[in-house]
Amino acid sequence: MKLALLGTGMIVKEVLPVLTEIDGIELAGILSTPRSLERAKELAGKYQIGLATSDYADILASSAIDTIYIGTPNHTHYAYAREALLAGKHVICEKPFTLTLSEFEDLVAIAEQKNLMLLEAITNQYLGNFHYIKDHLSQLGEIKIVECNYSQYSSRYDAFKRGEIAPAFNPDMGGGALRDLNIYNIHLLVGLFGKPEEVFYLPNMERGVDTSGVLVLDYKNFKAVAIAAKDCSAEIKSTIQGDKGSMAILGPTNTMPQVSLSLNGQEAQVNDKNTPHHRMHAEFTAFEHLIRANDLVARDQALAHSRLVMEVLEEAIQGMDS
Repeated sequence: MKLALLGTGMIVKEVLPVLTEIDGIELAGILSTPRSLERAKELAGKYQIGLATSDYADILASSAIDTIYIGTPNHTHYAYAREALLAGKHVICEKPFTLTLSEFEDLVAIAEQKNLMLLEAITNQYLGNFHYIKDHLSQLGEIKIVECNYSQYSSRYDAFKRGEIAPAFNPDMGGGALRDLNIYNIHLLVGLFGKPEEVFYLPNMERGVDTSGVLVLDYKNFKAVAIAAKDCSAEIKSTIQGDKGSMAILGPTNTMPQVSLSLNGQEAQVNDKNTPHHRMHAEFTAFEHLIRANDLVARDQALAHSRLVMEVLEEAIQGMDS
């Protein structure tokens, strides 16, 4: 994988040292805004990236690049991904994939037409603890209640209250608690249980954006609640309750650091099946393999999962706007 990264923000800075640890990934380019070009050049020097530019055309035209990772604000994902696919590049896009389901479907159509990889960077689907939960879910018996809470007071919230609007709180840029934090809860729930029959979103709105909210997913036989907040905080924990026991994710649903399994009448067992690597290591290891193998079957499976997540997200947003 000859990879170019779009953006110089927090997520790109976090993933760069991870990428240097993975065999088969060559860092070939980095794109910034003109204002942040010096930052891009600094990162290029630090990580030996051949091309640092503020012109996307340079990235798209480079034969030294075959894959583009989009780590820019949410509202830019679709346009960047579409141009990359049309230029014949594979695409790895940060969550949420796009702002609308129709944008997502357009990207999928292009990727399928051109036999290109189109993948969503969503950490929890690739972590060992996620697969541990899937493997042990049947031990809980009939599922009754699921609750996910990812509430984390944002460092930008005080500025937001003063009227200084960062992208994470800008509704026109796809900001808000639903797309930023609750998207991890949605991916977890859809990955474990599929698409719910009904979706209801109850947001706390400030300045036109959901600073926190409660998402209710009705699976008919059981109910799931996904809570996310950027305006307040609480213990970050998720629980899955069945009539024969329960499991708890001790920590955020994007890292899933530990899983506790507690069967009725037995002492709880705390497990950690994640690798000792950074949370993004597993997903990019998988992406490198898929792209190298041109595994279109695995691509389609990943896209089917992302499609269900986008459908849930769209229903939630429509409820918020109504």
